[in-house]
Amino acid sequence: MILKTYVNPPIDNNNYLLIDEDSKEAALIDCSCVNENLKKDLNEYKANLKYILLTHGHFDHIAGIRPDTTAQVVMNKNDLNWLNKVNQYLPMFGMPEITIPKIDIFVEDGSKLMLGDNDIKVIHTPGHTQGGVCYLVDGKLFSGDTIFRESVGRTDLEGGDFDQIIDSITNKIFTLPPDTLIYPGHGRMTSVEWEKEHNRFI
Repeated sequence: MILKTYVNPPIDNNNYLLIDEDSKEAALIDCSCVNENLKKDLNEYKANLKYILLTHGHFDHIAGIRPDTTAQVVMNKNDLNWLNKVNQYLPMFGMPEITIPKIDIFVEDGSKLMLGDNDIKVIHTPGHTQGGVCYLVDGKLFSGDTIFRESVGRTDLEGGDFDQIIDSITNKIFTLPPDTLIYPGHGRMTSVEWEKEHNRFI
């Protein structure tokens, strides 16, 4: 499995591209902006973008989705309210309004998607938003804004709940194998083992 990371403005979001080398199927986890390096990598590996996997509906994770994308856009239905008001927030950050993306697949806790022969497991982790999810594939957890290196996602926005995010981390993320790598929506990679020992919020 090939993994590429793109750090995108205006809030330094991490977007992750997964490519299955055998099938040439690809998945993009979050889509903050139109990224030319992403296009180059898809071309270089002759890969087909099968999914855009959204960890949640905040504007900075969805603003790069093009209306003409052929990828299937994936999200939890509990964040549709955030999706539908994305254009209220983009101008505040100097970004143009977008066509609100159509969601092709709604996922919930325990849902599975296939990328080639690889399972992508969906873990519902509400707390940052009510529709927040993580994607687990090949020993890697793509956590969106649920957990960061030695920190957790903010819970002061609509739909946020601090007790809920701590519960999601404790009972869903920290029950994964300690060597599970965590790729967050912002900042550096970490691991379940490291966060159990060093995350001061848990």
